[in-house]
Amino acid sequence: MSASGKTASRDRFRRAVVVLLASGLAAVSFPTHADSGFYIGGSIGRSLVDADLAGAGTAPINFDDGDSAWKVFGGLNFDAFVIDLAVEGGYVDFGGPSEQVAGNDVRFDLNGWDVFGLAGVELGPVGVFAKAGLIDWSADATVNGTRVSGDSGTDPAYGVGLRFSLFSTELRAEYEFFDIDNADVSLLSLGAAWTF
Repeated sequence: MSASGKTASRDRFRRAVVVLLASGLAAVSFPTHADSGFYIGGSIGRSLVDADLAGAGTAPINFDDGDSAWKVFGGLNFDAFVIDLAVEGGYVDFGGPSEQVAGNDVRFDLNGWDVFGLAGVELGPVGVFAKAGLIDWSADATVNGTRVSGDSGTDPAYGVGLRFSLFSTELRAEYEFFDIDNADVSLLSLGAAWTF
């Protein structure tokens, strides 16, 4: 290859590198995450309930099953310099998981209102977040169609998530854990939120 051919080839390579670097910087610096403000959203997913229920006799019934679940939520986002902060509250319905336990049809219904503080970081359009808060829950358990227990309370709740943001729209994947009385409840969900 001649010297002029080598120079032209190097120039094309340099231009390609500059274009790739500029594209990468634009993708990272492009305003892809939602601005500060109020937001609303919803998610659908799968709940898992692991509980010890009071049975008709003296021994508790160990229940471990899941069901389709959903939630709606709203909050206020504060975009800090490096960390995104938010306060979020919502309603969650864990469905009605049911299973056969010792020949009995056992069903567990649980729902509640929750409130969380969120903290996250944005890495271009993708972000990660963690949250901690409380859930005010209500639960009913039935065995063979007969209600055997009903309870309510307020207990700790935690979660982690991954989000993809583009302007005022955000897609979320979340795992939440609710440490309620006599039960461990978790929720894996996918959803969306809109900032206005």
